[in-house]
Amino acid sequence: MIDVLVVGAGPTGLMLAAELRLHGVRTVVVEKDSEPTGHSRAQGLHVRSTEVMDQRGLLDQFLARGRQFRVGGFFAGLGPAWPEGMDTAHSYVLAIPQAETERLLAGHATGLGVEFRRGCALTGLEQDADGVTAGLADGTRLRARYLVGCDGGRSTVRKLLGTPFPGEPSRVDTLLGDVALTATPEELAAVAAEVRKTHLRYGAMPLGEGRYRVIVPDEGASEDRAAPPTLDHLRARLRAVGGTDFGAHDPRWISRFGDATRQAERYRTGRVLLAGDAAHVHPPTGGQGLNLGVQDAFNLGWKLAAEVNGWAPDGLLDSYHAERHPVGAAVLDNTRAQTELMNPGPGQRALRRLVAELMEFEEVNRHLIEKITAVSVRYDLGGGHPLVGRRLRDVRLGRGRLYELTHAGRGLLLDPAGRLSAGGWADRVDHVVDTGPELDQLDVRAALLRPDGHVAWVGDDQEELAPALKRWFGGPAAG
Repeated sequence: MIDVLVVGAGPTGLMLAAELRLHGVRTVVVEKDSEPTGHSRAQGLHVRSTEVMDQRGLLDQFLARGRQFRVGGFFAGLGPAWPEGMDTAHSYVLAIPQAETERLLAGHATGLGVEFRRGCALTGLEQDADGVTAGLADGTRLRARYLVGCDGGRSTVRKLLGTPFPGEPSRVDTLLGDVALTATPEELAAVAAEVRKTHLRYGAMPLGEGRYRVIVPDEGASEDRAAPPTLDHLRARLRAVGGTDFGAHDPRWISRFGDATRQAERYRTGRVLLAGDAAHVHPPTGGQGLNLGVQDAFNLGWKLAAEVNGWAPDGLLDSYHAERHPVGAAVLDNTRAQTELMNPGPGQRALRRLVAELMEFEEVNRHLIEKITAVSVRYDLGGGHPLVGRRLRDVRLGRGRLYELTHAGRGLLLDPAGRLSAGGWADRVDHVVDTGPELDQLDVRAALLRPDGHVAWVGDDQEELAPALKRWFGGPAAG
């Protein structure tokens, strides 16, 4: 029997599979496409996802293939500049195509021993008290203890489960394409500046080597939204909105997206779970989709591994829905707000001017960007210290950086004074006696970190620490 069957080899599925293998869980990924598409809907990693890569020792690979940006405009195209004073050691956006992110994560997962079965579409699933039986298009049947649907917004897993997916259907369509252009950068900038006075879903972002990511409103889209748009249609829309098609040619990829906003009512049904776009869809405003899915996987991986490995305390796996469903709902809300701010009506333009004025205040700008980049996420883990429920940013310690100690995906007891013990949990929690000026500034006497880096407890009393260890890491080992 397979421990966990992951359906979908996008960024969410790859991240989840790697997290599971980090804990010795036998994981198989099935993917309907025979080969990676090479297409890149998403174009970058936000702060929290960059931290995730750092926590697992992958960041150097991503930095070598991406570019760091600190610019304004990530909230509905507003914001005078990148905010100062963000609660992170990685205060930037890392521009890197989704295809490259998938390649790096696939290499990471393969190196950890994840099994891949490409060209295998899921066609059915049945679950019972002991596991899940998955049927594939080639007639193969696989048996797993758990199955996770990471198979996108049109998730087959979600549909087979019958999980309600409430929300709003798409009202506004937009074309997106990676194409070559003959127009000069000066012409592109001049036309975009004029059109964006009224149409904010318009522009051309350079990708290098003479290619651009083009975006343009698609009012009057074909009734058959499943039919892929053509180069002729893209050029016609560019002319209709901006008066020129910029000489668009040689398309590598053209797609259409809408502003549908939906979220699964539950992320877990028995032994089947949902993550990434299978659990939530929303407009791409703010570039949050890929990042939200990777962070879902980071939250779920260690919890599901604990369940498979037999040490999960009661309710640990259910905390995945309890923690991530509100985060997904908040992203849906901020993309709804951004979409309204970007619509061309006179009321929306007036509101946009007001929000732009507010974002001149540094605190407002930082608040909104920390929301989009997931730096401000705090899980409801109870009262106490302000850090409880938040992830701890990377800080320098005497022996190096905090995140260098988290590569194995274990819990971590950070104990500057060396007065505490995690002895009964040494197989699950590393005890680190170390400190540094940055940690002192956070007023942290000692902290218990979960494998995802979120702070589960802050204090200095061994009797208070023990319940936190049991809550998140189960009972102590015998003997």
